[in-house]
Amino acid sequence: MRTRSCQMMKNGPYMTNMGRQGLKVHRGFGGGMGDFSNPFDLFESLFEGMDGRSRQSWDGAMNGEDEYYSLVLNFKEAVFGVEKEIEIRRLEKCGTCDGSGAKPGTKSSRCNTCGGQGRVVTQTRTPLGIFQQSMTCSSCNGTGETRTPCSTCSGDGRVRKTKRISLKVPAGVDSGSRLRVRNEGNSGKRGGSPGDLFVVLEVIPDPVLKREDTNILYSCKVSYIDAILGTTIKVPTVDGMVDLKIPSGTQPGSTLVMAKKGVPLLNKKNMRGDQFVRVQVEIPKKLSSDERKLIEELSELSKGKTAAGMR
Repeated sequence: MRTRSCQMMKNGPYMTNMGRQGLKVHRGFGGGMGDFSNPFDLFESLFEGMDGRSRQSWDGAMNGEDEYYSLVLNFKEAVFGVEKEIEIRRLEKCGTCDGSGAKPGTKSSRCNTCGGQGRVVTQTRTPLGIFQQSMTCSSCNGTGETRTPCSTCSGDGRVRKTKRISLKVPAGVDSGSRLRVRNEGNSGKRGGSPGDLFVVLEVIPDPVLKREDTNILYSCKVSYIDAILGTTIKVPTVDGMVDLKIPSGTQPGSTLVMAKKGVPLLNKKNMRGDQFVRVQVEIPKKLSSDERKLIEELSELSKGKTAAGMR
């Protein structure tokens, strides 16, 4: 089984192909006809265009539809990338009729609706005038022929089957990222090209580490004594537990930076974001008599230093 590997561009419209069938980013699930702000959009809708996927060409060939699959990743899988094996359901060529859609042993006849052309022409009145609109014949679905349908595929020429695909998810993806697997969608009809498979990613958030783009945010608590004197604590990162030095005199709300402990950049595994650690200083609500006495002595000492500095 071939593993689909890819290299994703961070802000680009696609991921670069790695081999004949690569993964690509897809920015949307397709669009409608729009509001015709461009006059050429109107012509394209009228004449159906001949170059779009899932559109039928003049010779009756029809490209296969795209398929979509939702893949859930845990936090570290999204950060470092992972190889996954998925099982998809898609339409493949019917083995009984070899994709023709006709019952084996039967003969086809010319379609009476379109006269064997596979298309019918109608006239449409628009603000620009009257246009002739060529549409796929609904009686023969563009084949120009009528036939006895295959009992296995009911005349579609395709049957739904299950296939396992191994693909490599690149490091640095996030929820909403979309991977495109070329030619792994539904099979085309009458020689048409197969559709593509779009894998939509959903990442389960980490309960402790918060991600912002390629950076990781984390909050830690230290005692007021450790904030004053300084200390070393262990903090969680995507690489595991790491020692972090809390400098003496650290102020409440200070942010410490752990360089290159964040998320790898898409298509640049050697470049990573940072982890930002926000320090929360815990002030005790209750003190023992000994603690209070020491702090009061420290307070008096501090007042003495302040007074001496003002002379």
